[in-house]
Amino acid sequence: MADQPISPRPLWRRAAAWAVHAYTATGAVAAFAGVLAVFHGRYRDAFLLMIAATLIDATDGVLARAANVKALTPNFDGARLDDIVDYLTFVFLPMLVVYQSGLVAGRPGLVTVSLVLLASAYGFARTDAKTDDHFFTGFPSYWNIVALYLYAAQLPSMVNAAILLALFAMVFVRIGYIYPTRTPVLQGPTMALGLVWAIMMMVITWQLPVVSRPLLIGSLFFPVYYTVLSFVLQARRAR
Repeated sequence: MADQPISPRPLWRRAAAWAVHAYTATGAVAAFAGVLAVFHGRYRDAFLLMIAATLIDATDGVLARAANVKALTPNFDGARLDDIVDYLTFVFLPMLVVYQSGLVAGRPGLVTVSLVLLASAYGFARTDAKTDDHFFTGFPSYWNIVALYLYAAQLPSMVNAAILLALFAMVFVRIGYIYPTRTPVLQGPTMALGLVWAIMMMVITWQLPVVSRPLLIGSLFFPVYYTVLSFVLQARRAR
């Protein structure tokens, strides 16, 4: 019997699945460009690249599920790739900005940044980092957001270090934090508020280095909402 021709549809679907992985990997390119921006003193550009990486991270999961990447690329771990890229863009690059821009200074600053890098490596490696009911366990690696707030606020170095160390400690406190795009409780309001907040953060980034104080303070509504909701749902889950 003659060999049967390969159906073009599976080939097209596999190509689409690999394209999604390539899309995820572009976050690493954004991180590299961000590093270059930092060493040239272009901190606003570095934060804009972090925003681009965040948008990639926010959309690649939807694309991965639509393309059925697990079935079509069984020998490739997209989740591991995502974690590698996330560590670069959400941890390494923000901490480079924090240290290189002088938000924390000297040896104490270097120790603080090193502790954040180590704690986040631990957080990423935990098997319960993301739970089956769609929560992050321990403070999620939102260091890009933390770095942006610290850079915009221009607080004293010791205050910045204290904030970073407090959040560093929260990595090890196994509290569940909501996964905004997947936690079902109040998902609609969370996404709506998150969109408003994201627009505010883009404006703040564009204004750097001189930021509107009312806008900066007003933008804190979403981190407060996020934290309170996470703690309330954690108490409910614990019961």
